[in-house]
Amino acid sequence: MRVRDLPVFPVTPEPVRPGVPADVAAVRHELDPGGSFGGPRIALVTLGCDKNTVDSERMMAALVGHGARVSSDVDGAEVVIVNTCGFIQEAKEQSIETILEACELKERGQIRAVVAVGCMVQRYKSELEVEIPEVDLYMGLTELQGLVPALRERELLPAVEDVPLMERPLRILSTENAHTSYLKISEGCDHTCAFCAIPLMRGLHRSQPLDELVAEAAGLHAQGVKEINVISQDTTWYGRDLRRGALGAQAPLLPDLLRALLERTDVPWYRLFYMYPSGITREMVEILANGRPRILPYLDMPIQHGTDRMLALMRRPERQRTIRERVAWLRDAIPDLTLRTTVIVGFPGETRDDFRDMLDLLEDVRFERVGAFAYSVEEGTRAAEMEGHIDEAEKRDRLGELMEVQRQISFDANLDLVGRTFDALVDQVTPDDPDFGAVARTQGQALDVDGVTNIVGGEGLTPGEMIRVGIVDALDYDLIGEVVG
Repeated sequence: MRVRDLPVFPVTPEPVRPGVPADVAAVRHELDPGGSFGGPRIALVTLGCDKNTVDSERMMAALVGHGARVSSDVDGAEVVIVNTCGFIQEAKEQSIETILEACELKERGQIRAVVAVGCMVQRYKSELEVEIPEVDLYMGLTELQGLVPALRERELLPAVEDVPLMERPLRILSTENAHTSYLKISEGCDHTCAFCAIPLMRGLHRSQPLDELVAEAAGLHAQGVKEINVISQDTTWYGRDLRRGALGAQAPLLPDLLRALLERTDVPWYRLFYMYPSGITREMVEILANGRPRILPYLDMPIQHGTDRMLALMRRPERQRTIRERVAWLRDAIPDLTLRTTVIVGFPGETRDDFRDMLDLLEDVRFERVGAFAYSVEEGTRAAEMEGHIDEAEKRDRLGELMEVQRQISFDANLDLVGRTFDALVDQVTPDDPDFGAVARTQGQALDVDGVTNIVGGEGLTPGEMIRVGIVDALDYDLIGEVVG
């Protein structure tokens, strides 16, 4: 198989998990475990961010509902579907590698077909069709509604009359921690950040109807989910597009959605991500404060930089004054709030003074959690054409310096928690660990992106169990706790 070159240029607009497939090796979903209906086995491999995970879970449900037996384990599969990621270079490269590996299996006769879908296909479909013609079907994000008919047309799914009647779920959970899941409340983005290609892949902002989201959240809870992470490209933007439509001023906004989720579901924990500072209103702060403890005192609020000059160059919708104001609103209203943010270092034109001013902001505001990235070019964005690109070694130096500042801030915040007691959600038990019997997370620790709480002892705990823990020690990013009560 030839070595192929695809135009891939990295960008880091938000914290993503490049190349991390949804781990469902132990979760095989079949129509009939007894084997009376032998539908085709389809492996769906997910790469990229939590939004891709939601897309894959919806595809899995559609495939199961139309006669397939689906997992993410390619062993024994007849068809492999790769849900690609297109956000950063590493993720694009792994998407290509995963597609080529699947094509190798097809070449050896181990599988019948290879399908590639998702973000990278949305952007590079024509190039991919030329470079990797062994793939049987390419589908971008906007074409996924046609996946089932396309597979039927290729006889990779059974005909309608051959599928037994069954209830079709909206999503099939695919993550290792089945007690934690995601609620994607909208798709796309209306912002025009200079570094970001998300609108080129996912389009403009489109909100999901409120009733559908409430039903989805209730369905997730019925499947055993205890923590729902509310996600989108800009969560504060929810409903604004609906207000431009037929409903006008009657269309719900984010506070209306949050109230509906609290009133009409029994989900214990809701955690909010991607809340742009400029979109946080007084009403929203009030909802967050009054929604405790089910709306966790935790907020992911990406700022990307700390100086007005750089924020303007990045075409961000806020300035430092807004950032500081929103932080003050939130911390005044919500006790024990944990704030997470993301920043980019080495954006074109960033001087040492700009970088130093950003460090000053971080030391002043003291976000408990920070995800930091070195800027890298993304094809087709305004930033790619800017002057003043920073040397890679200098970007690495700045990134290291920033993370050392944040390491101390995180450690100090963790030290303040020693001696206190919190609710926690058990993620895994670790019977072979001589020191800790389980790993859990408190309200201030989000899955995958933050630290964890290692539980001393922890005998008899099970994943998904809600426990009360006393914090007995602190590390730079993790906590150590004991079960109390």
